[in-house]
Amino acid sequence: MKTAHAKGFTLIELLVVIAIISVLAAMLLPALSRAKQLARRTSCISQLKQQGIAWRIYLDDERRFPDRRDLKSSLPGGFKPWTTGWPDKSDPRAGWAALVLSNQLPSVSVWNCPGAQLASFADAEQAVQHVHSASNAPTVRYWMWRFDRIDDPIPDDNFWGRSEHDAFMRVKDAGNPTVGIPNGPSEVELTVDVYFPAPIPAVPASMKGRSAHAGGRNRLMLDGHVQWLKDARTPRN
Repeated sequence: MKTAHAKGFTLIELLVVIAIISVLAAMLLPALSRAKQLARRTSCISQLKQQGIAWRIYLDDERRFPDRRDLKSSLPGGFKPWTTGWPDKSDPRAGWAALVLSNQLPSVSVWNCPGAQLASFADAEQAVQHVHSASNAPTVRYWMWRFDRIDDPIPDDNFWGRSEHDAFMRVKDAGNPTVGIPNGPSEVELTVDVYFPAPIPAVPASMKGRSAHAGGRNRLMLDGHVQWLKDARTPRN
């Protein structure tokens, strides 16, 4: 009578299996990483769209943007124009907007970009702002360049207290080369992800080329639509 022997893997067979698994993992991991990045980007788009709806409700009622330069100064840490780093003499953090739109947009989580939360600069003072000093204070990680100063009189490129039409016309007439000359509200940026272009000398070395979403940024425009803008200057999270 023959005795049955269980056949196991030889060392060579085991090495081949390990090699195949390694190859498959090397192929799948980048795809999984890209899928996660896309999911965060899509979530960010949803958040910006909700912000756009909240602004539409606010502007339909008030007819003009709020002038809350007082909030820019009184939020935790106060107004912080960045005398070093980028941008210079500007603080586009948008904690004030989360407070102003709290009735139209009660969910504070929509102000915390999912990509920026996981970025290496997540806790940098240029990227994050808390709306009050409590330990559980809502966190805002978006920028609003048209509300980045507290000067008096209000700078032409800031929207404090201005109607949509006036805000658009001032940006158009300013001819800022970094903004261009917009043809309409759909080309005027209202809110944007945090980003630090690599070529700008003033950007700290640890932040160069980094953004909330690698390769570009989501933008909420003045007319309420959201678009993705590719930017080769920001290839990293």
